[in-house]
Amino acid sequence: MLRNKKINTYMEKNHPLNPNPLVKFLNKPQSEFSKADLIRFISKNNIEMINLRYAGADGRLKTLNFIINSLEHLDSILTYGERVDGSSLFPYIEAGSSDLYVIPRYRTAFVNPFSEIPAIDILCSYYTKDGKPLESAPEYTLRKAHEAFKKVTGLEFQAMGELEYYVISEKEDFFETPDQKGYHESVPFCKWANLRTEAMRAIAQTGGQIKYGHSEVGNFSIGNLAYEQNEIEFLPANIEEAADQLMIAKWILRTLAYQYGVELTFAPKITTGKAGSGLHIHTRLMKDGKNMYVENGKLTSTAKTAIAGILEAAPSLTAFGNTNPTSYFRLVPHQEAPTNICWGDRNRSVLVRVPLGWTQGANEMIVDANPLEQAGHVDLSSKQTVEFRCPDGSADLYLLLAGLAVAARHGFEMQDPVQYAEDRYVSVNIFDDAHKNIADHLSHLPASCAESADYLEQQRAIYEAHQVFSPGLIDGLIKKLQVYDDRTLRQDISQDPEKIQALVEKFINAG
Repeated sequence: MLRNKKINTYMEKNHPLNPNPLVKFLNKPQSEFSKADLIRFISKNNIEMINLRYAGADGRLKTLNFIINSLEHLDSILTYGERVDGSSLFPYIEAGSSDLYVIPRYRTAFVNPFSEIPAIDILCSYYTKDGKPLESAPEYTLRKAHEAFKKVTGLEFQAMGELEYYVISEKEDFFETPDQKGYHESVPFCKWANLRTEAMRAIAQTGGQIKYGHSEVGNFSIGNLAYEQNEIEFLPANIEEAADQLMIAKWILRTLAYQYGVELTFAPKITTGKAGSGLHIHTRLMKDGKNMYVENGKLTSTAKTAIAGILEAAPSLTAFGNTNPTSYFRLVPHQEAPTNICWGDRNRSVLVRVPLGWTQGANEMIVDANPLEQAGHVDLSSKQTVEFRCPDGSADLYLLLAGLAVAARHGFEMQDPVQYAEDRYVSVNIFDDAHKNIADHLSHLPASCAESADYLEQQRAIYEAHQVFSPGLIDGLIKKLQVYDDRTLRQDISQDPEKIQALVEKFINAG
């Protein structure tokens, strides 16, 4: 959705299939962008504005706008960033020592897809008055988590998110989809496919690596309002890039919805009895370009080790991935959201799922569907991931992925993690009453923010090890979760639709 036509027409004919204008013009991947590269693009394409972007404690991108008035001014912005008030961005920073610097990370630069004034946006990192990274900053915590993971395991941690959301609009009385039957519907039964595809194009132009988009199962009406669920799923990237891409994608989706005049929400729960929105995170561990999760079509001990760590840390991971009371109205038994701490293959009732891969019969399927094609023997093991299913749109994206990296690393530091994982493997639908005996022997996820805070306190040593999560950050997160005072909220209002709806509306823009 780039509005600056000059940028579109000026691009060099390189990287013809890459939708990112900077990549095309500079003829290099984002990871190699330099200050000189950005200055060249800005100068040649009549860019008038720089927007510095950075994540606050509420999980949303904040903005500083700069109109470029000279080459020297541009160089100064890109070199030195600017000062911000940290106490207004993070509740655990005291006002008396709150001055922070925001310094741009050049690899994150993109052409703003909405600005009428031609603009480049760049994500930033926080630094203290001494020029050191802010230890408690979510983005820096993620960087530390990945560095510690690589040091302990020798592997790269990659992730990709499934970004689910609802579009809320006026109800139309034609081409209606049956209640909760919206999975992979098409226009005209899917009313907001164009918003989704327009968002996908804009995300790709900012550097987001998208796998696909589709309508989701959730759709229903309340009064004159229609609720339609959609999803955009990403491709695997190292966890720092994965978090950046999801942050930008959420901003793009919300901005487009505002332009369309509709509400768009990532809230975990919209109303009772209807599908909530999750933020499933797929992971894989890579070494020298090889996926270490699978070998010869089978899950490896490396994968089971990472799964063990994630399972053990799962109760406290909710402190980063399920961060307001409505999260726990989604995490209830007998729906697709998990409640029991276990894992399994292709099983949507478990917390950690090993999805269907392409390890067996993949090369034969294409020939069966297309008889004119020749059989091949391509290694498709890179497609195999392990999915963590409890997070939702309230998550702090940087802290959630940092927590997952810490949890997976913890698996490599546990005693006999493979056995730990195998003891928690289930092959049945544990929401089925016939298998209630299995579910009763499993540990459970927290049922409230207050309980999540308890688990974070109990397991904080896992996150503070290797100096990844700062003690002050953990203390701040515990306090934030405790303030909700929701230990019995789910039971107290579960039969009161009006109170549930008021709670949903309170947190409709969370995350």
